[in-house]
Amino acid sequence: MTNLRNVGHLKAFTLALWVPVMGLAADGAGLNLRAAFAQDFMIGVALATAQVDGRDRRAGEIAAEQFSAVTPENAMKWQSLHPAWDRYDFKAADAYVEFASRHTMSLIGHTLVWHSQAPSWVFAGAEGKPATREVMLKRMQEHIHAVVGRYKGKVKGWDVVNEALSDSGADILRDSPWRRLIGDDFVDHAFRFAKEADPQAELYYNDYGLDDERKRANCIQLVRGMLDRGVPVTGVGTQSHFHLDYPSLAAVDQTLSALSSLRLKVMVTELDVDVLPYRENPGIADISRRQTGDKTMDPYTSGLPEEIQIKLAKRYRDLFAIYLRHREAITRVTFWGLDDGQSWLNDFPIAGRTNHPLLFDRELKPKPAFFSVFQKERATAGGATKDAGGTTK
Repeated sequence: MTNLRNVGHLKAFTLALWVPVMGLAADGAGLNLRAAFAQDFMIGVALATAQVDGRDRRAGEIAAEQFSAVTPENAMKWQSLHPAWDRYDFKAADAYVEFASRHTMSLIGHTLVWHSQAPSWVFAGAEGKPATREVMLKRMQEHIHAVVGRYKGKVKGWDVVNEALSDSGADILRDSPWRRLIGDDFVDHAFRFAKEADPQAELYYNDYGLDDERKRANCIQLVRGMLDRGVPVTGVGTQSHFHLDYPSLAAVDQTLSALSSLRLKVMVTELDVDVLPYRENPGIADISRRQTGDKTMDPYTSGLPEEIQIKLAKRYRDLFAIYLRHREAITRVTFWGLDDGQSWLNDFPIAGRTNHPLLFDRELKPKPAFFSVFQKERATAGGATKDAGGTTK
C-alpha cells in the first residue's frame, strides 16, 4: 500500500484538525479511502482513459488503491462510443472494464442519454430535417441495447439519463433535442430500454443543481412520476459540483433528505469543490455555460494559499459529515476527477484557469482536503452500517 501521508501538507492544518488525523494514521493501516468508508458507502472516482490504460500509470495506481468505484469521465458517452451511425468504438470503454475487474472496483456507466456530447447525426433526419419520434426511439433503443448489452454483468449501474431537468422557467424538463424530437416520455423509454438490455444493472437518474429548492422539487416530481408509471429507476445521483461557499450545508442536507424520501439508492456522483471566484449562477454546472474572465478570476496560478487549503479541507470535512449522517441512503460518493490537473473545472465556466478542487494536487500528492475527510463524524441513530457495496446491515 502506498504511503500517502505528506507532513508538509498537514502543516496547513490547525491543531484541531491535526490531532484526529494523526491518531488515525498511527493505527498502522495507513490512510485509505476505500477502507475507511467500506462500512458506509463506496468511494468512487471519475478517471480519464490514460489513467486506466497504463499511460498514466501512477494515477491509476493511486486510484486503484484509494477508490472502490470508477466512472469513465468521457469514454462511455455517446460521442466516444458511437461517433457515426454505422460505427461503434469500444476500445476505451473496454479498458475501464478491465481496470475495474483487475482492481476489484465497481464500474459505473456514464451516460446513455444526454443532450451534450452526442454527435449531430443522432438528431438528424432525412433531407436536412430533424429526426422523427419513431427514428429517435429506434436509435435510442439500438444504442442502449448495444452498449448496455455489451457490458451486461460488468457494469454495476448506469447513469441512464443525465441532466434532463431545466434550470429555470415553468417547465420541469429542459428543452433538449431528446425532448423536442421524442417528447417528455423520452426519459421513461431510456430506462425501459436499459432494463431490457441488463435486468440486473442499477439504473440511475443523474443531475446537477439539486440543492436549488426549485430544481430539487422538480427532480422529486420527475422521479415519483417515473415510479408511479412503473419505470425501472433504482437510484438518483446528485452531482454536487460545489464551491467553497455554495450551496449551504443546510441545502445539501435538505437535498439528501428529499432524495432519501424516494426510497431509492442515493449517490453523490460528481463531487468537487471549486475554489476560484465566480460571477453568477454558481449552482448551474451546464457544460455549455461559458464566461470570460481576467487575472482577478484566476488568482491561484502559482499554487493554493494556505488559508484556502484550510477552507477547502473544512468544506470537504463538513460535507462528509453530512454524507455520513445520510449513510443509510447513500450508496456511493464519487469525486469528479482524481487530481487538480485533470479537473474539468480548469476550463469551466472560464477556460484556461488553474483550479484546485480535488483531494490530490497536480503532482498527485494528497492535499489537506484528503486528510480532512478521514475525520469521520458519524451519526449514531439506528446504529446501521453498510458493507462495501452499500448494503445496509
